[in-house]
Parts: sequence; structure tokens; C-alpha cells
Amino acid sequence: MVRRVTIVLLLALSIGAEAEGQLSTDFNPPRANCCLTTAAQSLADQLQDWNQLGRYHSANEELRKRPADPQRVVFMGDSITDLWNLADAFPGKPFVNRGIGGQTTAQMLVRMYPDVIALEPVVMVILAGTNDIARNNGPQTLEMIQHNIMAMRELAQTHKIKVILCALTPIDDNPEEPPATGRAGGPGIAARRKQSEQRPPADILKLNAWLRDYAARTNSTFADYYTVTVDGQGEFRAGYTNDGLHPNARGYRWMAPVIAAAIEGPCVDSVIDVYAIDPARFTSRSIVALLKSSRTQRPVRITRQAAGVEPSSRDRDRH
Repeated sequence: MVRRVTIVLLLALSIGAEAEGQLSTDFNPPRANCCLTTAAQSLADQLQDWNQLGRYHSANEELRKRPADPQRVVFMGDSITDLWNLADAFPGKPFVNRGIGGQTTAQMLVRMYPDVIALEPVVMVILAGTNDIARNNGPQTLEMIQHNIMAMRELAQTHKIKVILCALTPIDDNPEEPPATGRAGGPGIAARRKQSEQRPPADILKLNAWLRDYAARTNSTFADYYTVTVDGQGEFRAGYTNDGLHPNARGYRWMAPVIAAAIEGPCVDSVIDVYAIDPARFTSRSIVALLKSSRTQRPVRITRQAAGVEPSSRDRDRH
């Protein structure tokens, strides 16, 4: 019996030797961090609050102690919202930032009640979807993203909250400026990377087209951040981003009047030449009037010469 078992084992070993093995001739594992116990504990802690309900829990509790403000607006979103200093951009306005870096629409949907509805805003601004495209929480179909946004819109409108759906901003694989260190450029938000590998421009355009159409069909407002931040080649305008993904201070400055007009004005769909807008030259109320005029007229397009705006050197080369 022992002899038979020995023969079987030898045959198995000889067959295994001839088959393709799993052993590696080179030892090149991924670089490991130190303190794996700490890293494992950090991951375990994050999984307990994967949608990060704890991020704004204390702030929400404090805000709910105050009387509801009839002009309160909640900005729901990812890092592009999170990094936006709303107090500086809209001084004196009761605007509440509920952006969380890296989040997808599924995580935002879970946060709707504590971070939006419970705060009783009159308006909710949603800028979401770029991290779904980037697969931050795994592969997503366009329909899955749409369903999450639809659910957020329906929840808000059920509670008599005006909904503003925002177009995603473009990306740029070759931003000109070095990464910034301030809040409006992104502390630690991006090592230089090829953004189009994670966020193909075609996918951004697909989602933006759906957002525009869905807003029109559901009595929602569409805020077109894309139009005011894109250049002639479909990339983030030169000087408006430091890492090719997040707006910098200049980028946010151009986005501010767009969302101000959407908050104050009617549900409109307009196309405005990017070179025609200089936020320093007029107030948001004048933009509202401009947007209203586009309801009955052709889309407003003003030449660079008429606006007195010169394109950047990179934009000039691209046109």
C-alpha cells in the first residue's frame, strides 16, 4: 500500500514538473508600504462608513439647530465641489458645501437625506459622475449613473427642492501649470496623470448630453460648466486647471456666475461663447437677463473682440 502511494506521488510530481508552473523567475512585487497593520485598520474604518455619512454629521446637526434659511442652497458633489470655497465665491450667501472628494453617484444617493433633505434647502446643486466614469467604485454603465441621478432628483423634488443638474467639466492631459497647494487648486488631489485614461472625453460628453436632456424633461435647471471651461479642442481651458481635472481658482471664478444664474434664474438652456464671459465685468443678475433672452432668441454668441477678451497663447495656437 505504501509503495503504491509513493508511486502515485512521484507520478504527480513528474506531471507537475512538465506543466507550466506558477513560480516566478524574477521577484518584482508591487512596492509595499510600511506599517501594514495601520493601513489595514484604516481600510477597515473606511469600510464601516463607505459612503462617508460621518463627514458632515456634526456640521449637519449644528445647522439643523438653526431656523431654515429661505435662501439655503446645498451643493452635492465630489472633489470639484469639495474644493470650492463657496464662502469666498458667494459672500453672504447661505450656500452649504456637501462635496466629498472621490465620491460616486451611488454614495451621494445614500447621503441625500442627512446631507441635503434634512437641511431643508430651497435648491440642490448636483455635480456628479466623473468618478463613476473613472470607476472609483468599480465599473459603471451609463444607465447606472443615470439611475442614481434620477433617484436624487426625484427625492429632492418630492421635498419641494429645486434641482440644478451640472455638466461635468472637461479634462486635460497636458495642463500647463504645476500642481497648486491652495484649497482652490487642490491640496494633494492629483499627481500628474493622463486624465483621459480614466475619464475618456467621449464618456463625459455622453453624460453631459443626457444631463441636459433629462433636465429639460423633468423641469430641472441645467448649469453648463462644460461650455465655460472647455477650449476649442475639447480640453480644459489653459490656465483653468492645475492637474487636468480640478478647476483652479481661475476655473472656479468662471463657474461661479454660471451656477449663480442657474440658482436665481428660470430653467433655461443657453449656449454662451466661452470668450464672451468675464465674471468681473457684470453681476449674476445681468447673466440671468442674458439667459432669459436666449429663451426666445438664438443662442447668444459674442466674439472675442466684442467682449474685449484675448485668448491664451495655447488657445490661440489651437484655433
